[in-house]
Amino acid sequence: MLTCKELTELVTDYLEGRMGFADRLRFQLHIGMCKHCREFLRERKLTIGAVGALSPEPIPTEVRDELMEKFRNWNRG
Repeated sequence: MLTCKELTELVTDYLEGRMGFADRLRFQLHIGMCKHCREFLRERKLTIGAVGALSPEPIPTEVRDELMEKFRNWNRG
């Protein structure tokens, strides 16, 4: 059976349907037995739904350029 830590690392794969049958079964077995992980999964689904309902706003060009520059510098370091 999965540990709670393993479950939290796999939750995105589970929600996106990127798990094989055996892993999905282990995930569902853990969810069935662990109320804390059930709550974690419920909260993750709610968060995804809330973020998906947001309408994107354009990023000002100067902000985008600054973010890209910071990313390039971080990626080099």
